[in-house]
Amino acid sequence: AFVLIYLACIAGIGVPLLMAETLLGRRGQANPVGAMRAVIAEAGASRLWAIIGYIGITGAVLILAFYSVVAGWILEYMLRSLNGFAGISRERAGADFAALLADPLRLVLWHTAFMAMTAFVVARGVTSGIEQANKIMMPALFLIMLGLLGYGIVAADMPAAFRFMFHFDFSEVKREVVLSAMGHSFFTLSLGMGAIMAYGSYLDRGTSIARTAFYVALADTGIALMAGLAIFAIVFAQGLAPAGGPGLILQTLPLAFSQMPGGNIIGPLFFLLVTFAAWTSSISLIEPFAAFLIERTGISRATAVWGISLLIWLLGIAVALSFNLWSEFKVFGLNIFDLLDTLTTKIMMPLAGLLIAVFVGWVMKSQHVAEEIGLRGTGLALWKNVLRYLSPLAITLIFLHVVGVIG
Repeated sequence: AFVLIYLACIAGIGVPLLMAETLLGRRGQANPVGAMRAVIAEAGASRLWAIIGYIGITGAVLILAFYSVVAGWILEYMLRSLNGFAGISRERAGADFAALLADPLRLVLWHTAFMAMTAFVVARGVTSGIEQANKIMMPALFLIMLGLLGYGIVAADMPAAFRFMFHFDFSEVKREVVLSAMGHSFFTLSLGMGAIMAYGSYLDRGTSIARTAFYVALADTGIALMAGLAIFAIVFAQGLAPAGGPGLILQTLPLAFSQMPGGNIIGPLFFLLVTFAAWTSSISLIEPFAAFLIERTGISRATAVWGISLLIWLLGIAVALSFNLWSEFKVFGLNIFDLLDTLTTKIMMPLAGLLIAVFVGWVMKSQHVAEEIGLRGTGLALWKNVLRYLSPLAITLIFLHVVGVIG
C-alpha cells in the first residue's frame, strides 16, 4: 500500500513542487537567497518571502552535519566488506554496529574523510567538480545496481521481494500510511533545502523545466525501486527479517553477504553503490550555501566551500559524540543527531516546500511563471491548480502529522 501511494504522490505532488523550485532558481539566476530576492522584487512582494532561501541553505548545512556521520558508517562497512564479512554471525553483526557507534574516534575519522571527499568535489566547481563527478558516479551507481538486481533475479528471491514491495492491500490504506507516503515523496526529491533552486539557477534557458523535473523524478524513483528489489531479494533469500534503515544495511546485509555465493564480490559492490549515492547527495547539500557565500562576498569557490565544510565538520563532531560520550545530553528529549534530523526533515523542509507552493502559485505574476515553466493551456492550468491547492494541503497535513498534531 505504501509504495503505490508513494508513487502517486511523487507524480501528483513531488514533481509539481520540483518544477516550482527549479523555476524559482532559474528565474532568479542566483543562489537560493539571491534568487528569492530577485523574484520577490519582480513580483512586488514582501521581502519576508526571502525566508524560503534562508531556510533552504540553513537546512542543507544542518542535514549534512548528521548525514556525513551516517555516510561515514558506510565508508567503514565498505572497507569491512572487502574481506566478505568472513565468519560473521547475527550476534556479531549487531555487536559490530553497536561498537562502531560507541567509538567516537572512528566516527569522527570517517566523518572527516567523507566531508573531505565532498568539499574536494564542490570546491572544483559546477563543471569541473560536480558535473564531472556525477558523470562518473551516477552511471557507475546505475551499473552496480543493475548487477545487484541481476543477482537478485538469478540467485536470490526476487518474487518475494516483488510481493513485499508491490502487493496492494486496501485494508492497510490508513491515514498514517498516506501521510507517510506523501512525506517520503517530498523528502526523496530534496525539496525545500535549496539544492534544487541552486541547480535551477544553472539551468539553460532553452531547457524545459517540466521535462527535466519528470526525468529527475523518474530516475530518482527508478533507482529507489531497483534498490528495494535488489536488497529485499537478498534478505528474503537468506530468510532474514526486512528491518529498516541502518539495521537493514549495516547489520542484516553483512550477514547475507557472508552466506551467499559470491558475497565477497557483491558486498563491496553494494557498499560502493551506497557510498556513491551518499557522496552525490552531499554535493547537492553543500552547493546552495557555497553559491550564497560566493555571490554575496566575492570570495573564491575554494575558500567558501572549505569554510562551510569546516563549520559542518565541527557540527558533525557533536553529532558523532551524541552516540557515545554525549549520549546523555538531550534537547526536548532528543540527542543531537535526532534533534537535527527532526528540525530539518520534519519542520524546515515541509515549511520551505509549503512557502514555495504558495509563492509560485499565488504571489508570482502569472506571465513570469508561464515564461519559465514552458507549459501551455491545460497543462499549465493543471500544474498551477495542483500547486495552489493540492500541494499546500498535502504539505500542511504532512507537517501536522510529523509534529504530532494529527495521528
